[in-house]
Amino acid sequence: MSGSFDSRLELHHVGIVVSDLDAALAAYERLGFSGGERWLMPQQQIEAVTFASGAGWVELITPTELDSPIARFLAKRGDTMHHVAFRTSDLDDELERLKTQGVRLIDETPRTGTHGCWKKIS
Repeated sequence: MSGSFDSRLELHHVGIVVSDLDAALAAYERLGFSGGERWLMPQQQIEAVTFASGAGWVELITPTELDSPIARFLAKRGDTMHHVAFRTSDLDDELERLKTQGVRLIDETPRTGTHGCWKKIS
């Protein structure tokens, strides 16, 4: 493989958009994933299930509103990978660095995700 790899890049999670969260949850459990945590995130208009996978997570995401950004993404692309997230010690600095490198950012300021301060569904 050519090119260089920054060994500081540590995977945090992979986000996968699904049309039917319960069906996707059952499918991942059949694959051997267990202990899924369910999250309702009204600020982002999504419901999610996360599974630990090594040092990271698999995050299944479904929209809760028909006109939300995730619903539009799902309508356009179907069930598919939505994002890959990496760990960083300073998210503000990393977002600024990526912006100066010309990377297209969805968010230019940090926002908290599933393992942050949102309501966890038991």
